[in-house]
This record gives sequence, structure tokens and C-alpha cells, in this order.
Amino acid sequence: MSPTIEVDAQTYRSIEFAARMGNTTAAEVVARLVRTASEPAPVPAATSEGNAAAGRKVAVYADYEGHRTHGDYDRDTKRIDIRSGPLAGQGFKSPTGAARAVVEHYKPDVNPNRNGWSFWLLDDGSGEVLQSIRHTG
Repeated sequence: MSPTIEVDAQTYRSIEFAARMGNTTAAEVVARLVRTASEPAPVPAATSEGNAAAGRKVAVYADYEGHRTHGDYDRDTKRIDIRSGPLAGQGFKSPTGAARAVVEHYKPDVNPNRNGWSFWLLDDGSGEVLQSIRHTG
């Protein structure tokens, strides 16, 4: 018999969701999380213009129609660049434009109008909407 771990119902649903999104098993999702958490974090170079620009970007995601899309929100330009899924590599001038593109891709038969500031969530574990940092540093 394999060892088991106990998690609360919400955590289990999240693991199952991740497994469906990755077309894998719940056990593999947990194994990947453990591997990732066990890897040393990369150390950025001390002096680089790229690092200063990267510091102004915020990781975001959106869940729509059973699909999770990851992107980067740029605090300076207010644009979102999509990093995952079928729209990966595409950039949008605003969170709303990016939200509309996601909706149009996954459900083209519905009106794509969305408020991008509430559609995108911060990918920092907080679950806060992008709106929460709209007017901050």
C-alpha cells in the first residue's frame, strides 16, 4: 500500500483541477509541486536592465471555461503578455483586451466583453484580483 497524505476538500479540488488541466494524475501534480519546491531558486544577476524591467511585471492568471491562462502584467505599460495556453506569445495593450481574447478563444459564441481588472488574478497565492494593485507602485 502506498503512503497517503490528507488535504482539505478545497486543496483536493485544486489538485484535481490542476491534474485535468495538465492531462495527468493528482499524484503527479503533487510530485511536481514537491520537486519544484525542492529546487533552489534562481538568483538574478545583480546589475541588469532586464531585471529592473522584470521587477515591474506581475504574474497573473485567469480561469475560464475550465482552462487556466497565465500571463505577465506590466505595471508601467498596463499590458498583459500571455505565457501559456493557445494564446501564449500574444500581447495585449490592456487587461481587458487580454480578457476578451481569452473569452473569444474558449467561447466564441458569447459576448467577450469583460472587465480585465477583475478577470485576471494575481498569481502570488493571494487570489486577489488585478484591480487590487492597479494604482500601486
